[in-house]
Amino acid sequence: MKRIVLTGGGTAGHVTPCIALLPELRKAGYDIQYIGSYNGIERKLIEEYHIPYHGISSGKLRRYFDPKNFSDPFKVMKGYFEACKVLKQLKPDIVFSKGGFVTVPVVMAAKKYKIPVITHESDMTPGLANKLALPSATKVCANFPETVKYLPAEKAVLTGTPIRKELFSGNKIKGLDFCGFTANKPVILIIGGSTGSRAINGMLRGMLPTLLRDYQIIHLCGKGNLDERFVDTAGYVQYEYIKAELSNLFAAADLVISRAGANAICELLALRKPNILIPLPAASSRGDQILNAESFERQGYSYVLKEEDLSVSRLLEAITAVMNAKHNYIDAMNQSELNNSIDTIVKLIKENTK
Repeated sequence: MKRIVLTGGGTAGHVTPCIALLPELRKAGYDIQYIGSYNGIERKLIEEYHIPYHGISSGKLRRYFDPKNFSDPFKVMKGYFEACKVLKQLKPDIVFSKGGFVTVPVVMAAKKYKIPVITHESDMTPGLANKLALPSATKVCANFPETVKYLPAEKAVLTGTPIRKELFSGNKIKGLDFCGFTANKPVILIIGGSTGSRAINGMLRGMLPTLLRDYQIIHLCGKGNLDERFVDTAGYVQYEYIKAELSNLFAAADLVISRAGANAICELLALRKPNILIPLPAASSRGDQILNAESFERQGYSYVLKEEDLSVSRLLEAITAVMNAKHNYIDAMNQSELNNSIDTIVKLIKENTK
């Protein structure tokens, strides 16, 4: 039996594509192991799938000044030695890395033991972790055609993002019942990312009385962001994170308001969901979500509202505009040739397994 090590962490977006690959990897006969940080979000997500999990030290490599910049390199160094120990013990035939800083020591350790590595870059331009992993990678999967020019020609493969097949099996009635909603009022699903968005959460809750006149609201607010003041608000439900019922909630939603992480927007495209994207501002990111959102806006898939322009009136205006033109957005998404990339990536894994 061939053995594969999956790695990725820090946010759910670095884990869900790995989860999407699990059924096909199992069908292909791979023994699957996972390396992530000690207590990152990836641990909880992966262990629910009964995949053996190996925790290592992880430090963040920041582009800005932070006192932790002096200590985190030592965490990365520790993580490298721990990854070496795990890989030496597991002796995998290949490593698949989805990104996040925990992957850097894993990929470098794989290079030491001459283990083939396939990395995946979801965003328009490679993030710092994937840039550091590039020299050690055998192949690099890209999500956007524009990304290929930033990658070594001999390594770049345009694959798209793996999307969990269960997302396509959602049931609208089950989603409405789960939330206690009726079928005669449209539903807005708000997703602020696995860690939540303070700006989006605050704006939404401040305008709930207005929104609830015409809509029912499903709010995925992120870990630690539940607000007890709104627990019994009719037409409004809030969850830190949803797993099993997510496909039904997507099916119930008439409109989705989301950050613009590449995995999230590719799921919206695959599900043909009219959406408003509020990308992370450049001041608090490297600007990748802005590029992702602009690409989707150009193709007619999304309405983009910058966080710095976020206000009650602008968000209400955006919601009205998208709801009035939702069929135009769906038609544009139906023209997309971006298909599920699971088969492509699993084939690439098979071809490069030593």
